[in-house]
Amino acid sequence: LARILEGGASKAAEAGFPIAGGHTIIDDVPKYGLTVTGTVHVDRIVRNSTAHPGDVLFLTKPIGNGILVSAWRGSKRRSLFSRSNPPSLDDAIEWMLRLNRDAANVMVEIGASAATDITGYGFIGHLLELCRGSGVGAEISASAVPVLAGARDYLRRGFKPAGTMRNVDTFRPHVQLSAGDPEFTLLCDAQTSGGLLISMTPERVPQFESRMREGGLFCAKVGMLNDNRGRISVLP
Repeated sequence: LARILEGGASKAAEAGFPIAGGHTIIDDVPKYGLTVTGTVHVDRIVRNSTAHPGDVLFLTKPIGNGILVSAWRGSKRRSLFSRSNPPSLDDAIEWMLRLNRDAANVMVEIGASAATDITGYGFIGHLLELCRGSGVGAEISASAVPVLAGARDYLRRGFKPAGTMRNVDTFRPHVQLSAGDPEFTLLCDAQTSGGLLISMTPERVPQFESRMREGGLFCAKVGMLNDNRGRISVLP
């Protein structure tokens, strides 16, 4: 418990905000989280409803940490892995610990059309939200979406988090799928501390990519937006 609280305080300090209070709940499993209250400059808001057809989509963290965490928990509950060699979460944890602040600063400076973060609804769910809010559609290349090492393997072994599968069932009717079902499941994987999904006009793409590289930041070009309102096409 002390390490959890220390970790939260450390990450809050890195992000530049104080922990000003709190409350407790009684439950059968430990829970810890933070609610952020603050102010924002109205001329620096990047919304999830202002993307344009022709915009290029970038993702700033790989996906798959929900599947990896499910596999790690499964190894503790069942004899699917040897005790000496459980699934490693090191890479997933390293990405989850990274703040989105620096990437957000770059996208604001360059002038992103729109953006959202990838959390519980997975890549597809949050992209669909952006598309619906903006009145656009999207074409995604599944092979271009970065995935954490091991996530595909553990998905093949049957580790499918309940939240991820709810996303699959909910969003499948809104997606034209040319890639395989496993790729779609990955794109629906519920993420903890996922990256930013950023919509950028084509003329600003070179400057955005350059600034991200200069800052040592990760971004992957994963698709484009189109006029197919509220629909997503997933290509291999």
